[in-house]
Amino acid sequence: MKILLPLLLLLSACATTKKATVDAYKPDFSEPKQHAGMKLVWHDEFNESGKPKPADWRHETGFVRNEELQWYQPDNATCKDGVLMIEAKREAVVNPNYQADSKNWKNNRPVSEFTSASIQTRGLQQWQFGRFEIRARIDTTYGAWPAIWTLGTGPWPDAGEIDIMEFYQVKETPTILANFAWLGDQTTRRAKWNEKKVPLSYFTSKDKDWVQKFHTWRMDWTAENIQIFLDDELLNTQPTPSALNPDGGNPFLKPHYLLLNLAVGRNGGTPKMGTSSIKYEVDYVRVYQKE
Repeated sequence: MKILLPLLLLLSACATTKKATVDAYKPDFSEPKQHAGMKLVWHDEFNESGKPKPADWRHETGFVRNEELQWYQPDNATCKDGVLMIEAKREAVVNPNYQADSKNWKNNRPVSEFTSASIQTRGLQQWQFGRFEIRARIDTTYGAWPAIWTLGTGPWPDAGEIDIMEFYQVKETPTILANFAWLGDQTTRRAKWNEKKVPLSYFTSKDKDWVQKFHTWRMDWTAENIQIFLDDELLNTQPTPSALNPDGGNPFLKPHYLLLNLAVGRNGGTPKMGTSSIKYEVDYVRVYQKE
């Protein structure tokens, strides 16, 4: 018995360790991690079935930005099997705002080429400072432009933008991006960008199955700086005090809301004719702040 007890303890420890290991290919149903000196102030695990919670998320609809191909609609965002699935589909939706002679791209398209979804917490949830953790699996099909990002309330780019994650084609090279933007010039209304572009091959060269796995994007945002990480690897840093608009205002010293969307086309490239579906899975979103 004296010999068996240490062995049983060892086997128990191994079983516990194995149980605690998260399968990179599957959703994580474990309780949110605890971080010293921080508390979980808001999260969505997407464990319910159906549409994202209307108390936390609102949908964008129609043609929205960047002359992208997709028509945004709520039907393309569904919670199932522990993830938020945003699916872009090759399908035509009649544009109710169509005007044949319009020079506005939102109006001169009679139908959409793709449908997709974009959800955001605007007007429902917003935060100033904290740790943001988002676990997701992105589809790197040519044409895909998935994103995890934040915006401040007010006109763009004055209110600021933080791209925790973007994936698209940069000169025909599949690329992961981590960016910050604010107003750079009052006259031209152009944004000033702090961009980080990392070729997807940097990650796949270290892990051939990278694309098939879930990954964790993290933003640590304080009054001193903002850092963006991917699987705990630092991608980009922005000193908070230096992000100043021409009027001296700082968009990163004000609350932001969160967006999750899957765009198609434009920076993502025009999808191949055989592409009928692009899928973007979000396992959870967690926001921590100092106690």
